[in-house]
Amino acid sequence: MNFVILGKPGAGKGSICEEFKKNNLIHLSTGDIFRREIASQSELGLLANSYIRKGNLVPDEVTNDIIKKILVENPNKDYIFDGYPRTINQAQALKKNMDDLGIELDAVINLIVDDDLVIERLSSRRVCKECGAIYNTRNHNPKVEGVCDKCGGEVITRADDKIEAIKERLNVYNNQTAPLIDYYIKEGLIMNVDGSLDTIDLYQVVMKNLNERKSLSSSNL
Repeated sequence: MNFVILGKPGAGKGSICEEFKKNNLIHLSTGDIFRREIASQSELGLLANSYIRKGNLVPDEVTNDIIKKILVENPNKDYIFDGYPRTINQAQALKKNMDDLGIELDAVINLIVDDDLVIERLSSRRVCKECGAIYNTRNHNPKVEGVCDKCGGEVITRADDKIEAIKERLNVYNNQTAPLIDYYIKEGLIMNVDGSLDTIDLYQVVMKNLNERKSLSSSNL
């Protein structure tokens, strides 16, 4: 099964994807991809960082090419698209690339949260610079302040998790990404889910909806 996780920054996309990865789905997070490139100081990483640090989106053509390359190299895998597509242009590019490879998009899970919860979640988030492990100051601090439990790396607040950057990211989402909801409604793929739920509850609700959708699709064959 292939599906998109859609929602505001901080809606819980990354957390629920960790649950789905246990089912051997490939987690395609453009955020993670770009962060790896930034850490390696590659040409792509430097270009991406010039946009990300301002809370802006990386240009569509760059992102589309990266995703296409991954799909071409692994056409028979099951994918979770997290943080992609973000624009109508990206959605159309993804549809074309998947159609060309004979890959079907099964659903688009839209996690619904309000802006206040987004700001609370993201401003409390902390991330290990080395391994990417995620913590938060509300209920999941590392055992030693500023030190990752998993690898001993430095735990930091990312630039795009500071309040002004969060507000800018929300503006970008509302202006450029929210129209995807209407696009995927027309495609008959959207599934609205309450993103304020705890991760395990959210995962169970999404799985229930996906299984019901799969059963309905099978019965219509």
